[in-house]
Amino acid sequence: MLDAVKAGGVVTTVRAYTGDGRPGVRVAPANVVDMTDVRTPLERLRRLAEDGAVTLRVARTYPAEQAAEAHRVLEGGGVRSRLVLTF
Repeated sequence: MLDAVKAGGVVTTVRAYTGDGRPGVRVAPANVVDMTDVRTPLERLRRLAEDGAVTLRVARTYPAEQAAEAHRVLEGGGVRSRLVLTF
């Protein structure tokens, strides 16, 4: 995952990943569960992504109705970035 991050870059993750000690790359974990009632930080993150300041690694998007298919693809392995459900 960090191979695509330039020195001085930041990785934000919603999992418990804290980095591998790569010099020049900062990891900023975000606990989404804690943010369910706090919209401001999530709105800021959304705006950063829309403005291109945060690069999202998305392999494919699925409509919510195809969530089962997305899970099958993920369980099949070989997915190098995220699968996203759209609502």
